[in-house]
Amino acid sequence: MAPVQALDRFYLAFTLLVTVGYQLLGFTIAWTLQFDKITDFTGGSNFFLLALLTLLCGNTFHARNVVASVLVMVWAVRIAGFLLFRVLKTGSDTRFDDIRSHFFKFLGFWIGQILWIWTVSLPLTILNSPAVSDLQIGGSNPAFGTSRDIAGIILWTLGFAIESIADAQKYYYKANKLIPKGRPTNRGLWAWSRHPPYFGEIMCWWGIWILCLSSTTNGDLPASSRSAQYGAIVSPIFTLVLLMFGSGIPTAEKPTSKKFFLMSEGSQGNNEHSDVWTQYKAYLSNTSILIPIPPLLYRPLPSLVKKTLLLDFPMYQFDEATDGAAALRETER
Repeated sequence: MAPVQALDRFYLAFTLLVTVGYQLLGFTIAWTLQFDKITDFTGGSNFFLLALLTLLCGNTFHARNVVASVLVMVWAVRIAGFLLFRVLKTGSDTRFDDIRSHFFKFLGFWIGQILWIWTVSLPLTILNSPAVSDLQIGGSNPAFGTSRDIAGIILWTLGFAIESIADAQKYYYKANKLIPKGRPTNRGLWAWSRHPPYFGEIMCWWGIWILCLSSTTNGDLPASSRSAQYGAIVSPIFTLVLLMFGSGIPTAEKPTSKKFFLMSEGSQGNNEHSDVWTQYKAYLSNTSILIPIPPLLYRPLPSLVKKTLLLDFPMYQFDEATDGAAALRETER
């Protein structure tokens, strides 16, 4: 059976329409029932849906297409399942407390989720499309096992392991109360990185793009198809930018610092927590913000190296004189 020609040769419009429809259905349910239990699950499962649909519609079950599709589907099942399990345990997601009852604000989140899913899925969408994989119209299928195939699979495997282990560790520590109140999560992978799941996710999508790229670098494709595959680099770049400067690290760093600062310095502070802020500052100086590095190696590095090469940018820093003073005024009000 020939590949399905759906709207365009790269499946861009097809996957966008599927994503928009699936996410708007999720938004309608979440808004109507005013709950968060399907929000993240709808996001993660959408990746699975796009991977499966493009593989089946492309109908070119080359080894590279199958492997890349399976890797994305495994990643999607893991993240969707974990986030659904977590929200069912907690009952709600505090991220949506300020927007859940505001139609356009809540819709804005779902529109952002549409952009995230469609953009990050691009390497696999384009690989599975007729423009790249249908040999009858100029597609290419170089023998599986190129250096890029191997590098991509290794990167994805390491990233998936880091992301999965870190999420499991943090949940286990919290569920079993192994981290005392007023102390950061500084065990396991979390002792080497303050955000190991983000690092793992970034690695996964760089791995997928590199794996999918072999059709261009080791095959013979038309210029438009080669450009599309190279252009799909927006997927790992978008993931990196989103987690580094959007809904990832920025939403965690200062709020967490603020919490520990107020435990020691605010009106809620008491003798039991008087040293919390001092200990948390020590944790910050000992623990890499993203790239997992043993504290023994990270601690003595110059501050300039940490704040540039190792990505602990000034925008993440909680300044006691400004941010701390503002936090204290807020609690007084």
